[in-house]
Amino acid sequence: MLERLSVVRAFLADVWRLTRPYWSSEERWAARGLLAAIVALNLGTVAIEVWLTKVNSAIFNALEEKDQGAFVDALLMFGGLALVFIAVAVYRLYLNQMLQIRWRRWLTERYLGDWLNNQTYYRLNFVTASGGPGTDNPDQRIAEDLRGFVQLTLSLSLGFLSNIVSLLSFLAILWSLSGDVGLFGITIPGYMVWVALVYAVLGTWITHKIGKPLARLNFDQQKYEADFRFALVRLRENAESIAFQRGEPQESRRFADRFGHVVSNWWAIMRTQKKLVWFTAGYGQVAVIFPLLVAAPRYFSGAIPLGALMQTSQAFGQVQGALSWFIDAYTNLADWHATTSRLVGFHQAVETVRAASARQGGVERVEGTDDALHLDGLALSLPGHADPLLTADLTVSPGERLLISGASGSGKSTLLRAVAGIWPFGRGRIRLPAGSAALPATSMVLPQKPYIPIGTLRAALAYPANADGFDDATLRGLLTDVGMSAFADRLDDEDHWSQRLSGGEQQRLAVARALLHKPAWLYLDEATSACDPDTENRLYGLLRDRLPGTAIVSVGHRTSLVAHHTRHVAVQRNDHAPQEAGRVVPV
Repeated sequence: MLERLSVVRAFLADVWRLTRPYWSSEERWAARGLLAAIVALNLGTVAIEVWLTKVNSAIFNALEEKDQGAFVDALLMFGGLALVFIAVAVYRLYLNQMLQIRWRRWLTERYLGDWLNNQTYYRLNFVTASGGPGTDNPDQRIAEDLRGFVQLTLSLSLGFLSNIVSLLSFLAILWSLSGDVGLFGITIPGYMVWVALVYAVLGTWITHKIGKPLARLNFDQQKYEADFRFALVRLRENAESIAFQRGEPQESRRFADRFGHVVSNWWAIMRTQKKLVWFTAGYGQVAVIFPLLVAAPRYFSGAIPLGALMQTSQAFGQVQGALSWFIDAYTNLADWHATTSRLVGFHQAVETVRAASARQGGVERVEGTDDALHLDGLALSLPGHADPLLTADLTVSPGERLLISGASGSGKSTLLRAVAGIWPFGRGRIRLPAGSAALPATSMVLPQKPYIPIGTLRAALAYPANADGFDDATLRGLLTDVGMSAFADRLDDEDHWSQRLSGGEQQRLAVARALLHKPAWLYLDEATSACDPDTENRLYGLLRDRLPGTAIVSVGHRTSLVAHHTRHVAVQRNDHAPQEAGRVVPV
């Protein structure tokens, strides 16, 4: 029992940790005002239901006594209360949905900010490898789990509050109508209240026993669904490569494997819910007739009229329903627990990345006192590994053109990642050119596979800047210069350009970006590997002529790149001791 209480306490602490920031944020007064209005409407609903039971009693009493006037008066009262009830229900739902979307918008903006800040979306890939808590499918956490958390938190908390108020309201009615009953020589006052309590507690205990596995099953189902959806997206993003390699059978097996997890876990949910519905449906049906069976003897003995019998039945139903709230909400509670666990895991992973970024140690990046880039005693390693992958002591002067070569897997690209500030694993110091820390736009990295957002070609060319800052003539001229004149008149065409353009065209587009933004420091990671030699010469010639003051640091394998650089270094490894770190040495 103590263990279960500690689990519940930990869960509620997690809910509070996720909930508190919004209710103490800049929107707290609007949120609290909406919540107060919703609570007031919920309480009004309970009050109307209390009145309706009394009116319902008057209707049946009038029918029993054949009093037409009283019957009409009771019907008019019922109609008025019903109209008020409808208005309250409409605005209760409307304000609830308003609060949901405001809360979800605030959470989404916050979680998106945390995910994007300081390249957390990239560093999350290394959390598990370095021994921290990992998280799967962060896109699902933000898009779906935040929506589910807000919806379930509001519906369950407000439902619980309404049921408490309903319980207290109808408990007094049921107690007054129950009378006394003798059992084994003992007089039990308000016996209907005790019957409802025993009935609800027993039903709650059985429901928990049957539905306990649902929390974990729902957690796993969301994970398996997201994994399957991610595999489908990967196929779409790599359609051409898969088609070239005739990889459909392998992809089909992978889809079948991932969807198999979805199906098998769904069957487990179905079996559990089938047992749960067998019990809850039977429990609910018995609850309809049970109070009539218990109260009928007093009616047939003449102790209460027909209206009182019906009122007793309704009050018993309300009390039993309030006490059985856990049974009715069990499936939602299981979803709430699973959703909260996923969000807490995501939040912990983000906090781990944030703490690692703020913690001293690892690769130190500081702003230098001159305009050169200095790598001092740099030793880069892989996540979770203490042994360095490569070491480097290197200085790059402004305007210099440096080529870094070496065998595949030697760490050349990792060196650029460290300079860009997205690879913290290792030790040593990187002294950035003076002013580059305050003006991060002074540097640009062109990876082997550039990112091209879905949208207009204009936006793809101007990325990451806003396309509105560049005139059409400039953009068309750049496309023509890099050999993409066929696209010069398609600046405003929207398309999935990463699939529309070939690998070489994508790399040419990335070089056009560099020519457009004119960074002081340009890093190219195999940025022309998909281009033919003539195009490669043309692109490097453009960079040399159009950006004469830009320092260019290239990573590549082709010997033809040597001619476009003023200095050449290589990552050299000891073939006789492959476990030793590679060293950056002059060529």
